[in-house]
Amino acid sequence: MASHDIEIRNLYKIFGPNGGAFIDQVKAGMSKSELNETHGHVLGLKDINIEMPGGGITVVMGLSGSGKSTLIRHINRLIEPTSGEVLYDGVDVCQMSPLELREFRRHKTAMVFQKFALLPHRTVLENTVYGLDIQGIPRSKSEEIGRRWIDRVGLSGFEGHYPNQLSGGMQQRVGLARALSNDADILLMDEAYSALDPLIRVDMQTVLLDIQQELKKTVVFITHDLDEALRLGDKIAILRDGEVIQQGSGQDIVLQPADDYISAFVKEVNRGRVIRLDTIMGPLTGTAEGLAMPGGTVLEAAARIMTDARQSSAVVTNDGGTPIGRVDLQQIIAAMVTPKSHEDKQIAAE
Repeated sequence: MASHDIEIRNLYKIFGPNGGAFIDQVKAGMSKSELNETHGHVLGLKDINIEMPGGGITVVMGLSGSGKSTLIRHINRLIEPTSGEVLYDGVDVCQMSPLELREFRRHKTAMVFQKFALLPHRTVLENTVYGLDIQGIPRSKSEEIGRRWIDRVGLSGFEGHYPNQLSGGMQQRVGLARALSNDADILLMDEAYSALDPLIRVDMQTVLLDIQQELKKTVVFITHDLDEALRLGDKIAILRDGEVIQQGSGQDIVLQPADDYISAFVKEVNRGRVIRLDTIMGPLTGTAEGLAMPGGTVLEAAARIMTDARQSSAVVTNDGGTPIGRVDLQQIIAAMVTPKSHEDKQIAAE
């Protein structure tokens, strides 16, 4: 399957009746507050550049007002940019004709919302096949597809129920089944799990990760929750006031926060569940004998395995099983503890 990259280049959004008139001033350094006070316009996004790898999950994270929902709505052009490009497979979505855009939205993208957005008068099955009905696919065919996805998200037996008969977590599963039945390349998830209770939320994250392992969609997931971002994201971009302040893997962000704002975010993270062995291992010395573990093992799991095996050191291997380094329990424990520098930064920030 071809990988379908999304690339956002030099994207700006100024909200107001005449946003385009102030783009040069914003590019020249006019601040968000100055734009608002002087011209009554709001800076939504400022010079966003993000590559979202095809077949992976890119998480866009930030607090409310950071511009993350504005950003995701540029990907299917529910919001028109003031300037910049949104490329999908090299084609600029911002330049598409109304017909091309309609086709793109209908066949290439599917969206899952925080508020479920289910149709109350339609059953679970009818909600799931809604997009297929719009495409004019025969009902017998669409129901077969719909039932398959309802089963895949764990809702078999609920096909005839109405949304008000379901819990929030179950409604969100219907939303996911509906998005998947469209067979779109791009899945846009805007705070999709924010309204759910913590345990149901973790449950839904697992459903997404399981399905993603099989489907390799290009997923853009919006959240304000760092733990969720770290669990789901192959890549994470953190926004503040409409600007990207750091992007990279979860490892990069936890180990090298770009500034005090991000340090304050990552201070609370359970590092043992994020950092991998291949990030902290030392060189391979001596023979590659003894306990071996894949480089992708997170520290918490590695510490447990080593303790159970009563080993104080282990060999780290790559995907092919070749030894690539060595790690000892001391290193693992040191890396699981938040570094003092982060603590100091946090105190300074407070």
